[in-house]
Amino acid sequence: MKSLCVLSIAFSLCFFVPPAYCAGQDAFQFKKQPELQQIKPKKPVRIKLKRSAKDDYAWELTGDDADEIVRTDKKLRKMLNQR
Repeated sequence: MKSLCVLSIAFSLCFFVPPAYCAGQDAFQFKKQPELQQIKPKKPVRIKLKRSAKDDYAWELTGDDADEIVRTDKKLRKMLNQR
């Protein structure tokens, strides 16, 4: 009698659990957000610092953002006490 009850429960689980499990997975979907694809990380300003024989400094700045290049140039001039 116990074995018949256990078999009937196991048999019913085989038919009812998989459809319920699949229905929960169909509700989960991935969404593409095009505005997130447009975001690119900012590249830092690259500095090539040169020192002459007279102990004068010169540099070359490269980067993507012109405002950031100007800010970096001002910082370097201030740090090296140049105009």
